[in-house]
Amino acid sequence: AFSFLLVFDVMILFHPVFSIYINTLSSTESLTISSNRTLVSPGNDFELGFFRTTSSSRWYLGIWYKKLSDRTFVWVANRDNPLSNSIGTLKLSGNNLVLLGHSSKSIWSTNLTKRNERSPVVAELLANGNFVMRDTNNNDASAFLWQSFDFPTNTLLPEMKLGYDLKTGLNRFLASWRSSDDPSSGDHSYKLKPRRFPEFYIFNDDFPVHRVGPWNGIRFSGIPEDQKSSYMVYNFTENSKEVAYTFLMTNNSIYSILKITSEGYLQRLMWTPSSKIWQVFWSSPVSFQCDPYRICGPYAYCDENTSPVCNCIQGFDPKNRQQWDLRSHASGCIRRTRLSCSGDGFTKMKNMKLPETTMAIVDRGIGVKECEKRCLSNCNCTAFANADIRNGGSGCVIWTGELEDIRNYVADGQDLYVRLAAADLGFFSFSPQLRRETLMGK
Repeated sequence: AFSFLLVFDVMILFHPVFSIYINTLSSTESLTISSNRTLVSPGNDFELGFFRTTSSSRWYLGIWYKKLSDRTFVWVANRDNPLSNSIGTLKLSGNNLVLLGHSSKSIWSTNLTKRNERSPVVAELLANGNFVMRDTNNNDASAFLWQSFDFPTNTLLPEMKLGYDLKTGLNRFLASWRSSDDPSSGDHSYKLKPRRFPEFYIFNDDFPVHRVGPWNGIRFSGIPEDQKSSYMVYNFTENSKEVAYTFLMTNNSIYSILKITSEGYLQRLMWTPSSKIWQVFWSSPVSFQCDPYRICGPYAYCDENTSPVCNCIQGFDPKNRQQWDLRSHASGCIRRTRLSCSGDGFTKMKNMKLPETTMAIVDRGIGVKECEKRCLSNCNCTAFANADIRNGGSGCVIWTGELEDIRNYVADGQDLYVRLAAADLGFFSFSPQLRRETLMGK
């Protein structure tokens, strides 16, 4: 019996099938650089511990994919306050996780205020890569005291959310590494603007450089490459509690992340057991001609198949002809004919990236026909479109200001209806009254 137990214990310790991975840190335990101990998630996908980058002597606390030979970091706690030497300790202190450096100096902390509860807390690395702090006797996700998913660095994992928690005011966004070897906060970020029709932007410092566009029910308007797949589910939630984007994987053997690079690209990366390397599924921005923010100015759209690439919308002319001829398009276009608020109509623009939604009104309860009527009844309305392109289209977006940051695509854009005076309408785009008279043979 003793021999059997000895053999069984050895199998548990050394056989991968029976390996025991510790994913929790109690109030009596700690992680130190010198011990080289780590936490490993259930399922063995993620690992949390201390690391150094290739060319640096500074230490960081982070999370990475455990199974990949090319170490891929997905979260860094002290990215802007590294440990200067190999003295570092992660421990629970009261109701907080703290990272201590030389002379027990606090380098990083969860920085929570004191709670009334006296139950002990535990830190845990979950199977999805979320590092959480919770009461020992409560593992309900809604009761987490703190979680790393609320404080992304440059990477969005499945089940992680990007966007606003409207109850707490928390804004979850991605911020790039300074370089591929420096995890400190870089110049580029990917953030949500929570307006009536929310949109994500890529920023360089505080300046928007690329607008990803609003969510159209399937994907973001400005990323037509982000096609629906059988192993991934996208979700965009907009209600009184939150405005947030997340995605889920339906195949656990495939890894996927969304990442903002130090060069300012938003990338979807995929890893499969057969490829064993990260592959770029899509990258945005794609076009240096048409993807820069507001490249063509108001009432103009970008088309890579024309020369120059900036074009005035039908019924509009360049605001500054001399600058336009010199291919400086920032001033955009102006109407040939002022709107009269009666007798106006619409020109239909196909396969478009919808205009910036700063001055947009949304009603998800009506369709495109009612949307057209509502636009015509509002003298300030300049354009309208469906809010959701699924199942033939639904919902209504109405623009009441200048139309900016528009481009077209070969496919996968959506229809945009721009309001024009009757004098500027062509044969196939005219006022509703004239259209009715034409169909009746008048």
